[in-house]
Amino acid sequence: MLSAKYRFHSRGGVRAVLRAGKTERGKEISLVWAKNRRGGTRFGVVVSKKVMKSAVGRNRVRRRVYEIIGAWLKEQIEANGLPPSRDGMVILYSASFREMEMAEFRERLVSLLNKTL
Repeated sequence: MLSAKYRFHSRGGVRAVLRAGKTERGKEISLVWAKNRRGGTRFGVVVSKKVMKSAVGRNRVRRRVYEIIGAWLKEQIEANGLPPSRDGMVILYSASFREMEMAEFRERLVSLLNKTL
């Protein structure tokens, strides 16, 4: 799971990233990222109600994404030291990830993360 210090805690930061960030799109996933001046890396996850109606389902997906990001971030810290000062928002905009295997989903998300950050 992603530690709380690497997550957004207010809507203001999320809005700033979505407004001024750069977008990298995949098939089912989009990653919006922006540099920050606070000296740390933060992530957020957006799963639309259009994609998944159930709050329980959206939260389950959100936890899985945070788990993948946490593992990726741990690898980056071990390999390169401190991560870059960036904020990222993972946006899931397709329901096809529900049928996807976890390994494939992880591979797609990590490839997006490696491209942008």
